[in-house]
Amino acid sequence: MKNSESTSQQNGGPLILKNERTYGGRNDDRTYSHNSHRKNDRYEKNNRRDGFDKKDRNDRQSSFGKKYRSDRQSSFDKQDRDNRRSSFDKNDRNDRRSSFSENKRFSGRHRDEEQKKKSAIPIGKTQELIVVKTTDFGVFLNTPTGEDSDKILLPKSQVPKGTQLNDVLNVFVYKDSEDRPIATMEEPSIELGQVARLYVKEVTKIGAFLDWGLSKDLLLPFKEQAYEVKEDDAVLVTLYVDKSDRLCASMKVYNHLSNESPYKKDDEVFGRVYEISDNFGVFIAVDDKYSALLPKKEVFEKYRINQPVYARVAQVMDDGRLTLSVKKKIPEQMNDDASFIYETLQRENGFLPFNDKSDSEAVKNRFHMSKNAFKRAIGHLYKERLITIEKDGIHLND
Repeated sequence: MKNSESTSQQNGGPLILKNERTYGGRNDDRTYSHNSHRKNDRYEKNNRRDGFDKKDRNDRQSSFGKKYRSDRQSSFDKQDRDNRRSSFDKNDRNDRRSSFSENKRFSGRHRDEEQKKKSAIPIGKTQELIVVKTTDFGVFLNTPTGEDSDKILLPKSQVPKGTQLNDVLNVFVYKDSEDRPIATMEEPSIELGQVARLYVKEVTKIGAFLDWGLSKDLLLPFKEQAYEVKEDDAVLVTLYVDKSDRLCASMKVYNHLSNESPYKKDDEVFGRVYEISDNFGVFIAVDDKYSALLPKKEVFEKYRINQPVYARVAQVMDDGRLTLSVKKKIPEQMNDDASFIYETLQRENGFLPFNDKSDSEAVKNRFHMSKNAFKRAIGHLYKERLITIEKDGIHLND
């Protein structure tokens, strides 16, 4: 019993049994109350956690929804702005394109009208015009259907005696020193699109001036020269209208030479070199008006621009252009070539280091003939027993 007594009894307090300490009394109440508080704490913590989690989820969901709506709104606004901008740009481009097209059409009509106006009395040609007005300083000329603004002046010094209204005059039209269309009774050496050989009167900073039979000299710009011309040179040129609507000369005559020559195969012709091509050969203007070519294979010497050439018509092409040769017909040419080689052998002490195996370029440079022509010539000399052909060259027989 002593062991089962509590310390409280020993101190004068009430008797508390062991089982009472376990199941009843203040300790029991304290223990129950403590457990109850622990449960309440856990419950409260759970509630707080649930509340926090729920609130956090709601906040995050709200924030996400707000951000999502904001992003969608931003995306929508951006797309809307892009669509409006695209629509504006498209409309602006259409407006500008429409305006440009309209301006272009207007410009085209204006240009056509100007061209039509300019071509009412074209410059660079001899033409028949009617006297529509007489003055103290000359007469005005026009076409039968020309407008009043189209009329041009024929100066008094050029007017034939007895000229009256409605008379028809044959005049050449060009531009004076002030770039005004003017008529003359003088005949120029060349007209628009034609080809002629003119003399250089003067060379200046802007080009060369040519004598073409009129009081105002004809300009040959530097860019239209095939080579650097000098005073007193005779140059083959064509007449054209430049961008400023003025008459000028050009040495680029290829497209202006005629293909309708009266010559046929084997005819002898005379011409002058106007262009040299490494690929094609030497271009020659026969009689200063007909298109002809000396092919590269027929070129055995160095030619220069403006050099006179006597040649034979080797072929008339389908388009009418002439193919030339500076060689005679084969039988005649063979005799000439054989004589030339024989005379050369005599000057070279009876030996030349050339034979039928020699390089064609070496033959061309030494004898000014093709290798085939050379072989025909030495073959002819061999048959006549005038030479022998060895590996080291040809020897003159005694």
